[in-house]
Amino acid sequence: MPVDTSSFNRITHEITGAAIEVHRTLGPGLLESVYVSCLRFELTARNLQFVAQRPIPIVYKGMPLEMSYRVDLIVEDVIVVEVKSVAALTPIFEAQLLTYLQLTHCPAGLLINFNVPRLMDGVKRLINPRGATDKTGAIPESPAMTGAGTEETVMRTEDTGTGTEDMGTGTEEMGTGTRETGTGTGETGTGTEETEGTV
Repeated sequence: MPVDTSSFNRITHEITGAAIEVHRTLGPGLLESVYVSCLRFELTARNLQFVAQRPIPIVYKGMPLEMSYRVDLIVEDVIVVEVKSVAALTPIFEAQLLTYLQLTHCPAGLLINFNVPRLMDGVKRLINPRGATDKTGAIPESPAMTGAGTEETVMRTEDTGTGTEDMGTGTEEMGTGTRETGTGTGETGTGTEETEGTV
């Protein structure tokens, strides 16, 4: 089923522009944490709402684990941004972002590698055809969180550096899970202070 990307194209364009500004200013070769901090500054300057380091609980066969995934950024409740500073993007990084898209039900994600001479060569946009969040930013229950056995999900990968599109599949075995409904610690808005509140 084709995904209407028009609802989030403007947001991904703004995020990419913010990342280009960070890369133009700092260049490649720094730690991921430096790029994330500067990207948060640029997103705030563009009046984009985001949550940093949002925890996504892990449940194994009905047993909640004492750990969780942490998503680098979720922008405007629809775009997952995963920042890297590595020699090259490998398939495992795409698989990680696909997992985050599945668990959050966000419709799109950006994988941004700042350790490249030209930033757009390090940017990949992945589309989740099943992704959707409501206007409150709540994460709807997904098959990954409710448990439905083994499921194969097709995600579309767009290489934004060359304009070509690749089709990929992500296969993941899923167990019973729960979705995040309570409160948690996240960083929001200005991207400079940790705040307690509904995530």
